[in-house]
Amino acid sequence: MRLSGAKGRAFRAAFPCTLPILAGFAFLGMAYGVYMHALGFPAWYPVAMAVVIFGGSLEFIAGTMLTAPFAPTATFVVAFMVQARHLFYGLSMLEKYKGLGWKKPLLIFWLCDESFSLNYTARVPDGVDRGWFYLFVSALNYSYWLVGVSLGSFVGASLSAGLYGIEFVMMTMFVVIFLEQWRKEKKHLHAYIGLSATVLCRLVFGADGFILPAMGLILLGLTVLRRPLERKGGVLRDRL
Repeated sequence: MRLSGAKGRAFRAAFPCTLPILAGFAFLGMAYGVYMHALGFPAWYPVAMAVVIFGGSLEFIAGTMLTAPFAPTATFVVAFMVQARHLFYGLSMLEKYKGLGWKKPLLIFWLCDESFSLNYTARVPDGVDRGWFYLFVSALNYSYWLVGVSLGSFVGASLSAGLYGIEFVMMTMFVVIFLEQWRKEKKHLHAYIGLSATVLCRLVFGADGFILPAMGLILLGLTVLRRPLERKGGVLRDRL
């Protein structure tokens, strides 16, 4: 399909901005597809999850939760807390997405860390429709993730060798995210809060029950210490 006019100009402006996301989503999406196959899911399952969830870290967690005993309350709480940052993203994008009509629901559904960063900071070129620009950025990022997951799912399903140990991908992803945030910040108060809460709850509640208390304690600590974090250049100020 050939895009022309306002759509064509918006696509040509948006596509180069998303190329770094293409590289990251292709690799991570493939890792997720292979990981889900290693957990025993058919090839179509992670693709379907990617279509309706579109939350990378949550999708990795969902794979583990689907293989665990049925616990709807714990699943809801974990999913909500993992994706709660989108509440702040949504508030930040209210003005930018104002008046975009039918595009707005799609932009809300396709909102992710990377699309937020690009659309929030992007300077839409003169003569380019901002609604179509935002839409193409979000749609391209969404498509990159789907393609990566699809490739990983079907490549994983075609492998005859065992995939034992691929579960390290999820842990590695969160370690990389943590290190990236550590590198970007001048102060590390939020990191110390997370580490302290996690270690404390691990010692008190044990390996099987520390996650929810730790996440609750982290949320409480970040809320109570929000102003010091903002004054010292913490990640909260950079994102809000």
